[in-house]
Amino acid sequence: MLKKYFGTDGIRGRVNQSKINGEMFFKFGLAAGTYFKNQKKIKQTAIIAKDTRLSGYTLEPALVSGLTSAGMHVYTLGPLPTNGLAMLTKKMRANMGIMITASHNPYYDNGLKLFGPDGLKLSDKIEKKIEKLIDYKITKNLSEPKLLGRVKRLEDANHKYIKILKRNFPKNFNLKGMKIAIDCANGAGYKSGPTLLRSLGAKVFEFGTSPNGLNINNNCGSTFPNKIKWLVKKYKANLGISLDGDADRIIISDEKGTIIDGDQIIAMLAKRWKRKKILKGGVVGTLMSNYGLENYFKNEKIKFIRTNVGDRYVKEKMQKYNFNLGGEQSGHIILGKFATTGDGLLVALEVLFSMRKGKKASELFKTFEATPQILENIKVKDKDIIKSKNCLAAIKKSEKLIKSQGRMLVRKSGTEPKIRIMGESKNIVLLKKCINIIKKSINQIENKI
Repeated sequence: MLKKYFGTDGIRGRVNQSKINGEMFFKFGLAAGTYFKNQKKIKQTAIIAKDTRLSGYTLEPALVSGLTSAGMHVYTLGPLPTNGLAMLTKKMRANMGIMITASHNPYYDNGLKLFGPDGLKLSDKIEKKIEKLIDYKITKNLSEPKLLGRVKRLEDANHKYIKILKRNFPKNFNLKGMKIAIDCANGAGYKSGPTLLRSLGAKVFEFGTSPNGLNINNNCGSTFPNKIKWLVKKYKANLGISLDGDADRIIISDEKGTIIDGDQIIAMLAKRWKRKKILKGGVVGTLMSNYGLENYFKNEKIKFIRTNVGDRYVKEKMQKYNFNLGGEQSGHIILGKFATTGDGLLVALEVLFSMRKGKKASELFKTFEATPQILENIKVKDKDIIKSKNCLAAIKKSEKLIKSQGRMLVRKSGTEPKIRIMGESKNIVLLKKCINIIKKSINQIENKI
């Protein structure tokens, strides 16, 4: 289902270009507000949170204007992790929730993640309906003057979110005696991350908690895990936690400075949950999940299902099969028992809860040996070049070469103007050869455009 505005995870792009500007955010707000209005409710409400990008100050008022013009009353929450917004959307019985963020992207990008009243991200079907309203004649969706919405700021959103997180664990659970390093990527979790850990008694060494609007994800956060590795070693921490810009991803460093990605975290949780009889059905991963993870689950007799990249698709598949654990290698992990979307801090608490009896992180994450993986991101003018005859031929050739020794995956990025080439094999020489065949084909076509 081809969509005009929505990608893998909401709407995203460069600020003050095509779809990420004040005019478009007014239209997005008006369209979403119109779609989610429930005439049976006396008060129509939407809640908005954001990360720390400078552009949020430009885009949020435009979005608010669109929502209030549709007749929605709006609560603005300020910087808050994405799952905090999802949780509060449900708790406050709002019609909808909108997160203004471009997740792990640089500061010059921004976007939207939309949630329904159930705290779930929107389906492709609903996104398509909202897209039709975006392009619809504006005046048709504008409310009468007396029916316009009002706006109110909620100052304690992070406090409410932390309370909900802690409620998922026993009252006597604490982190006294533990040293924890946390990198908040100068993003949405910069307040709630350190506050949560300190409230449980941990000694916290924080980084990436001084956002200036331009430094979000800048050489910090989950896409730069070497930073958390360095912090753990420097402060001799028991664990390192690295979040992304909207805090829905987590990458971990154990006490030795070994980086633990999403696949390794999922493997550990699945094994533990199975032992504790918490795991329901099995685990959902994505096309990017490591081949070693798949084999590990086979050996552990845990059912494993792959789906498209994006935690929204992971959640949809979890619902379909009634699974309560799923996620991505990138660190989007959904604990279905507690949440409707990825939450780095919630996953961190679950990991720390597993360590409460003195178990070291390095012991906890002894799960599977990852199959060597190479990921190449190629910037392109037109992502559809992978459908061209020459590119398809190159992909087919590479898949044939590696067939018995690994796998290849070539896909369009859902959030950036890039083609992602991923290959897995223990034969590194062959793997590099296969990737280069595809890269060469893409570059040749790109140079002709």
